[in-house]
Parts: sequence; structure tokens; C-alpha cells
Amino acid sequence: MKLTILGCYAATPRSITNPTAQILEIRNRMFLIDCGEGTQVQLRKNKLKFSKINHIFISHLHGDHFYGLVGLISTFMLLNRQTDLHVYGPKGIKEIILLQLRYSNSFTGYNLYFHELESKESEVVFEDEKVVVKTIPLKHRIYTNGFLFQEKAKERKLNVAAAEDYNIDPVYYRKIKYGGDITLDDGTIIPNAELTFDPEPAKSYAFCSDTMYDESIIPIIQNADVLYHETTFLETEADKAEKTMHSTAKEAARIALKANVGELILGHYSTRYSNIELFKEEAVTIFPHTVLADDGKVFDYK
Repeated sequence: MKLTILGCYAATPRSITNPTAQILEIRNRMFLIDCGEGTQVQLRKNKLKFSKINHIFISHLHGDHFYGLVGLISTFMLLNRQTDLHVYGPKGIKEIILLQLRYSNSFTGYNLYFHELESKESEVVFEDEKVVVKTIPLKHRIYTNGFLFQEKAKERKLNVAAAEDYNIDPVYYRKIKYGGDITLDDGTIIPNAELTFDPEPAKSYAFCSDTMYDESIIPIIQNADVLYHETTFLETEADKAEKTMHSTAKEAARIALKANVGELILGHYSTRYSNIELFKEEAVTIFPHTVLADDGKVFDYK
């Protein structure tokens, strides 16, 4: 699992920072999460292939989280994309994007599918044989979701030496890797545990931005390997966080602690602060396993 931060600052884009966008690579899938202004440029800077993005998840319809989307969709068209593109986001996103495309007389040469969200309960919005994605309902000024990305259980690793010792035909190897026991010609049953090694644990990533402090998300993100949680303000501006329905660094840390996550990544910093290290200094007093997001930073979880 690999996370590339394309942008992690709040509201107004600057020449030195970018609004929210990130790429999650998990089980050979590449997911784009939010798409603020400048996302295309950041994708190129980080040498990420546009063509590998088939699913885009938009948390909410504030500009710093989706104003780069129509540009990216248009660029896909200019690059003669043929592969289907799926966009998951709040109800209204389809109307907004199609209106922009219609009035610019731009039409995609590929299928563009919108999956509009309006449920206030967690729901599965994407699933294939390797990954499942669920919404994390958040509390913000408008309808907002985070997203939980979970690997499905991986295949067990075949113990080839053990299989050969029992003279098991290779045709059964696939069955073994999927957890099946093997019955020999004489009727002896060989338990799967004798023929395989445990797979690597499935990983999970929870993305939460934007939101006020809300403990109702804890059951959804419980035990996630990695949590990205917005931290727009420091504790000295806690009143502003409450008024704008954002979070402070300490509030993000409390969520991480109560949810027992493996690592907390802070992001969505207000541009009023010149030193983001202050966010970490506050958070680690509550949750030591805290790191800072920054534009262009890569987190690789092998």
C-alpha cells in the first residue's frame, strides 16, 4: 500500500502549497482521492500515470476538494482515453461536471460514470476481488464523506516443498492457496495449514477530511492501519475549528487513539500557519504514532 500526497493544505492554493488530493495505490489499483486545483500538475510532478486512474473519490463539494476534477476529465479526453472512468461523490457532482463539459462543447471519448452519494450511513461504494471501499460519514458544513479502503484477505502462500513431499499434483496448487485441504489417493486429508504459509495481513487506509471532531466514525475506522485526518487548526484556534466544523491536531489525535489505528497522518492545514511541525507537536502528546503529510510526500507501507 502506497500513499502519495499531491496536496494537503486547506482552502486557498498558493505557489508553494496545494489543496487536497492524494493517490492511493493498493493491490495494483490506483485511486485518486479528492481533486483540488493543481492536481494534474502534481500528478505530473510525482510521475504518476494518468491512465492508471480509473476511480476518483470526492469527499465533498467545497472547491478545494474538487475544482481540479473537470480539468482532469478534459485532459483524459485530450489524451484519447478509452478506459471507463468512475467518479464517486455527493449528489450534484454529475450535474456540475456535465454542465461544464456541455457549455465548453467538450465530450469525452470514454464512458464517464457518476456514482452519487447521499446516504448518511456508511455504505460500500466500490468492491472487486481485491479491494472494498466504504464511506465514512463526516460532520462538516455540507454533506461530506471520508473513505475507508480495505484489502480483502490475500491468498495463502504455497509451501511448495511440503506439497512435493506429499506428491500433490500442481493442478491443486490454486485450491491450496485459497485455503482448501487436500485429500490424497489413500483418503488421507492434508490440512491446508501444513501446505501453506500465512499471507501478509490485509491493509486498510481511512481518509477523513473535512470534519469536526466526531466519535461516531470510530467504529468504522477501528484498527485501520493508517488514518489520514484533517487538522485545519491548532488548539489555540479551537473556537474557529468548532465554528467552521473542522478539527484541531489534538482532536485528530484523540480519534486515532480511540480507534486504535496504526498510524495517524495529519493534513489539511490552514495556510495561516507557517510551520506545520506545530501540528505534530500537539498531536504526539496524545497519539505518538503521528506523522505529517506534505505536498509530494510518499508513504510506503510494505
